[in-house]
Amino acid sequence: MSKIQKNINKLGLLERLEKGPVLCAEGYLFELERRGYLKAGAFVPEVVLDYPDAVRELHREFLRCGSDVMEAFTYYAHREKLRTIGREDELEPMNRQALRIAREVAAEGNALGAGNICNTWVYDPENKEESGKAVRAMYEEQVRWAVEEGADFIIAETISYLGEALIALEVIKAFKLPAVIMFATTRSLTQSKDGYEWIEACKVLEAAGADVVGFNCQAGPDTLMPLLKKLRKAVKCYTAALPVPYHTTKEHFAMWNLQYKNKNAFPTALDPLLCTRDEMASFAKDAKELGINFIGICCGAGPHHVRAMAEALGRTVPASKYSPDMSQHGHYGSKKVVKKHEDTIIVGKKRKVVKDR
Repeated sequence: MSKIQKNINKLGLLERLEKGPVLCAEGYLFELERRGYLKAGAFVPEVVLDYPDAVRELHREFLRCGSDVMEAFTYYAHREKLRTIGREDELEPMNRQALRIAREVAAEGNALGAGNICNTWVYDPENKEESGKAVRAMYEEQVRWAVEEGADFIIAETISYLGEALIALEVIKAFKLPAVIMFATTRSLTQSKDGYEWIEACKVLEAAGADVVGFNCQAGPDTLMPLLKKLRKAVKCYTAALPVPYHTTKEHFAMWNLQYKNKNAFPTALDPLLCTRDEMASFAKDAKELGINFIGICCGAGPHHVRAMAEALGRTVPASKYSPDMSQHGHYGSKKVVKKHEDTIIVGKKRKVVKDR
């Protein structure tokens, strides 16, 4: 068991939410796959054990760009997924390592360390009792490790069944930590896989004691916004919105069914459908004005998105030192910039050839 000591002077999640929006960067899975550290398909966070410095570096990049939360990369680090790749015996080391890395980097700034659980792929509404036992067992061990490693709160995410979300909430509350519960609109923009309207499902979670309810993953910002407007009017608790930075549509409402050149783009051909940093900044601003409290970005996120979102929320972050300033550009800028290039001096937008220097 880790002996990590919490900083008693650091504001917790609920205290921060009371003061204003909390920004949470997700997207570790996609970004580390793009960097060549885990396999698309299984999407199991093997990198936590195989290349921990890569995980640590991405945490630091998100921290520099303004994320208030270092979320332990334990997404899909549960028994069902690790069994798929034959590494179930490394389940506990993988979880503890991810939690320690997240808290280590969180301590480098003023960030919170969050534990993470997610959809299990074993919940079956037709067999709630038996499948629910399996889900509960997986959640209990992951949350217990998170508590022992000093997590400040738990995020339960990308869940498409209300029944599974309620199990996650019950487990988190049994360990007396704040609970952020987020649904993924994987198969429908209107209802959960077990037949509950999304807003009604969120209201059920609120009544059951969830501290934050909302949505993450699958839907892009434009697709998710109408649902967020309904959510904010329907619940009194804190709300969450962490879309994917992709141009989903009413027809192709989730990233898994996006099309590019008449073919399925998920997961390795999504690049042309990626939102710009400016689009994600606009989303963050709109979400804040709507009254969304836990704002962020999910699969597909890059640090540049996170910085733009933080700045849209009115913050100056360490990485803001290098935010774009096209006034300094030789062709587009308004400031005079002099550069040597062979026999040419560039002054603002004009090029002047000189013979002697």
